[in-house]
Amino acid sequence: MPALPSWLTEPLWDQFATLLPVRPVYDPAHPLGCHRRRVSDRIVFDKLLQVLRFGCSYQAIADSTCSATTIRGRRDEWIRLGAFAQLREIVLNAYDRIVGLVLEQIAIDGSIAKASGGGEAAGRSPVDRGKRGMKRSAVTDGYGIPLGRVLAGANCHDSPLLAPTLDLLNDLGPLPDDITVHLDAGYDSAKTRSVLDERGLRGQIAHKGEKAPLQATQRWQVERTHAWQNAFHRLARCYERRLHVINAFFDLADAVITVRSLTRRAWTTHRWDNRPIRRP
Repeated sequence: MPALPSWLTEPLWDQFATLLPVRPVYDPAHPLGCHRRRVSDRIVFDKLLQVLRFGCSYQAIADSTCSATTIRGRRDEWIRLGAFAQLREIVLNAYDRIVGLVLEQIAIDGSIAKASGGGEAAGRSPVDRGKRGMKRSAVTDGYGIPLGRVLAGANCHDSPLLAPTLDLLNDLGPLPDDITVHLDAGYDSAKTRSVLDERGLRGQIAHKGEKAPLQATQRWQVERTHAWQNAFHRLARCYERRLHVINAFFDLADAVITVRSLTRRAWTTHRWDNRPIRRP
């Protein structure tokens, strides 16, 4: 069973393959020149997509074509090359060029996921009886396209994560002069307003004690993005312990989400080879 449809995985792989170095099929250092064939990068990429989507362990997804050790080793190699981060950046730039990011309206919110294995981004969860959990402070554009995230323990409040999350916008290049940041009532404090004023941003913050439906503006997009990310079970229940590995899986998931949104929104305005028969 494929983890994702072919119209989604093929463009992702075509772009990801250009970021990888060319490697020989056989190890040239082998004295007899008959070492085992190198496992194809495409096979490992598909395995990582299955791990991300289904949340299974590396041992469970390994088979005769690729071992768990190879999956983990190739994953770490690609992280050192920065391939996952570059893929997310390329996909985001393509979306901005074809559809356009809505940077005049951005939304920020935190979400807690289970982190049963502990690790560098785990802490006591206040909503799960003190079990270990991970919080991500995510920022999205006005449509809900993920622009980045800051990872911390589940016991970290949303407010201290606001400043480093806003700093992620600096990587997007020139920004609009007038930006409105949509936040929930957890950010309703003088410190939050000070952080926004220092960066020349305008805040649309829900007030504590008032019912949320009366204040619901454009904050629901980030909530939807959290749901999109939680559909990848490796992120909804995180067993990775190292922060750079978790970020790599988030970068891959964000790339998938962005390409899916790009395909859906461009389906009615553009024509290309292997275009889905129906609108995704």
